[in-house]
This record gives sequence, C-alpha cells and structure tokens, in this order.
Amino acid sequence: QVRLVESGGGLVHAGESLGLSCVASGMSINVWGMGWYRQAPGKEREWVAVIDSRGRPYYSEAMKDRCTISRDVAKNEIYLQMDSLELEDTAVYYCNTAVDGNMFWGQGTQVTVSS
Repeated sequence: QVRLVESGGGLVHAGESLGLSCVASGMSINVWGMGWYRQAPGKEREWVAVIDSRGRPYYSEAMKDRCTISRDVAKNEIYLQMDSLELEDTAVYYCNTAVDGNMFWGQGTQVTVSS
C-alpha cells in the first residue's frame, strides 16, 4: 500500500522561506516520479513541481523561480524548498505519485503566508 506523509507546513511572513518534506512508503521514488501540488481556498488543485524517477525536476510557471524540488532516495523522501513566499502561496500542499496508473495523495500540509 502506497502511503505519502507530508510535513513542514506552517505560518510564515511574506518574503520568508519554508521547506516541506514528503516521505513515501510502499513504493520507490527512484522507480516512480513524485510531485507537489497545492490547493488554495476556493481554487482548484494545481501542480507546483515534479521530480521524475531519474531525479529530474520540473516546475510550474508560477513557482519555477521560487522553489526547488529535491529528493533523498535512501530515505525515500522528497522535499520542496520555497523562497520569497507570497500571500498567494497560502494553500494546502500535497505530495503525489502515480504508481501503475493509480494516483496517490498525502493528507496535505497547510502553508499560510501572512503580510
């Protein structure tokens, strides 16, 4: 059974940085890619960044200059470092993977950016 558990969310001020983590079990991140998505209040879920099975990162236009996705294969864990956070980055951030055509999501971690 694939399980994803996010951590690291919290309350920060605009302009500050925050790092998120997602530990995976039941699958190997060097076999299946993983990604970060977010959902702001009243908005649809959107993707933020993806790291493929080879460790290559891909970023959304909205976040490509302000975040870095990385991984630790030994820990089966991925990370999202976000810098220069803006009020509009307030959202629940979810870890995601697709294994054999099945999508899996973590429970999400809240990131709140205040002025």
